[in-house]
Amino acid sequence: QVQLVESGGGLVQAGGSLRLSCAASGRSFSSYTMAWFRQAPGNEREYVAHINWSGGSRYYFDSVKGRFTISRDNSKNTVDLQMNSLKLEDTAVYYCAASSLEGSVVSPSYYNYWGQGTQVTVSS
Repeated sequence: QVQLVESGGGLVQAGGSLRLSCAASGRSFSSYTMAWFRQAPGNEREYVAHINWSGGSRYYFDSVKGRFTISRDNSKNTVDLQMNSLKLEDTAVYYCAASSLEGSVVSPSYYNYWGQGTQVTVSS
């Protein structure tokens, strides 16, 4: 069992930056693939990025490549999402998720555990 708690959301102007953090508690955090998803009102939950258990492999949704960076610290049981050059379309609730699978786990259905979400609002 893994419990996930996100923090760091807020209101930012377009072009600005935010750093989201996800704190995990429970067993074997370092064995999980960790990801960030987001969901805007009226939309389905959308994949953003994921990182493998060691942090050696990172994957991104095309629309955030070059702007977002996912990282993890297994000694602190945390996974972060640094978001730069934010755009209006990045506005959403951002969720941290954990999966026991590896590889191309870009669907929410692959993830066993979810945080409660943190709101990111980008204004013009």
